[in-house]
Amino acid sequence: MKPRLIAGGFAAGLPGVIAVNLMIVPTMLAGKALSVPMWVAQLASTLQSCVMLAIALCVGAFLAPKVGLRTPLLTAWASHTPLVNAGKPLVVPGLAGGALGAALILLIAQFTPPEMKTDVQIPALARVLYGGITEELVMRWGFMTLVAWILRRLFQCGVAKPSAAVMIAAIILAALMFGALHLPAAALLVKQLTPGVIAWVMVGNASFSLIAGWLYWKAGLEAAIIAHITTHIGVLLFTM
Repeated sequence: MKPRLIAGGFAAGLPGVIAVNLMIVPTMLAGKALSVPMWVAQLASTLQSCVMLAIALCVGAFLAPKVGLRTPLLTAWASHTPLVNAGKPLVVPGLAGGALGAALILLIAQFTPPEMKTDVQIPALARVLYGGITEELVMRWGFMTLVAWILRRLFQCGVAKPSAAVMIAAIILAALMFGALHLPAAALLVKQLTPGVIAWVMVGNASFSLIAGWLYWKAGLEAAIIAHITTHIGVLLFTM
């Protein structure tokens, strides 16, 4: 079943990789001095993202069951069982998490540093596909799972199920990493990463990541995906 899990996850995450490299990379690199043609930069970025996604999927498929983390919908698809039964319990927590996430992002947006107020617009499709799906596959199913597994091996080896403390630590560490990974993109938009910009980027991204991590732990990965997609849609609707 693991090959089907990985293949299904890759099929779900690949559209986001393509969208971000077609829609966002050219915008972010516009006006920058490139040593290669734009299409080469896009191709390299796409391949790098595909490799990162594949590694994350392998980690999730093999290690998530060892730490009690689940992918209900993907597992149902991989095992040829009804998707509706697996998906129903994910909807309410996912939508609730998305509503909370959108409210947090809109609140944090009120404190946007002046240097981050640019005319660069990230297309809605790229936000939903990459942010909502691909990032969750990489950061939750991949990175958070790996952190939880490492912490369990270090501090609770032999214990069947990681403690709440281990899972909360994994959620927090994944949230901090999620925030840090957005700093290079922020650096392309500003002349200098000031402490204010760093704090704003970290808080804005890590705050939602805490919600997504909690949902992954308590409900399943797809609940975090629903929340992430709902957050982006909610923010877009309120800022139109």
